[in-house]
Amino acid sequence: MPRAVFNGRIFVINTAAEADKAVAYLLEQEILGIDTETRPSFKKGHMHEVALLQVSTHDTCFLFRLNLIGMTPSIIKLLEDINVPKIGLSLHDDILSLHKRADFTPGNFIDLQKHVGELGVEDLSLQKLYANFFHQKISKSVRLSNWESDVLSDSQKLYAATDAWACINLYEELLRLERTKDYKLIIRE
Repeated sequence: MPRAVFNGRIFVINTAAEADKAVAYLLEQEILGIDTETRPSFKKGHMHEVALLQVSTHDTCFLFRLNLIGMTPSIIKLLEDINVPKIGLSLHDDILSLHKRADFTPGNFIDLQKHVGELGVEDLSLQKLYANFFHQKISKSVRLSNWESDVLSDSQKLYAATDAWACINLYEELLRLERTKDYKLIIRE
């Protein structure tokens, strides 16, 4: 299967001033893909705080280093915005993780898992959904890397951007399929 990779611009946000500029840009968009990354913990009962918030348009992705800048007022404004739809997967978990950093009222989040479940789709991971809808593979090779490292590697940046961007693609394809009824649900036993 060919690999799905985000090929747009990626900006790493390391300061509150950069976050302000990024959020101003994002709030002018029609749709956003959203995801988070957390440094894995290999000790039972120990969890790290969410380290990265990635927010993508069709061609630009911002990686907010929450472990460095925290939840700035502009980031909270973005998360609370009710005008621009923010598309993600398993958003309940992401929102809970973000709430551990700061209190906010989630605005206009659309969870793909709920959406595809209404169509009868049972494979709910991003990797499986993307493979089923687009016949492309999303690599998960750096998922368990250190998202709190001083500098994100190129592979981490690409992975994070791809996950957020893929949510937009899936949502738009779901809307197209719902509108055209151009799909056949195959149930595997």
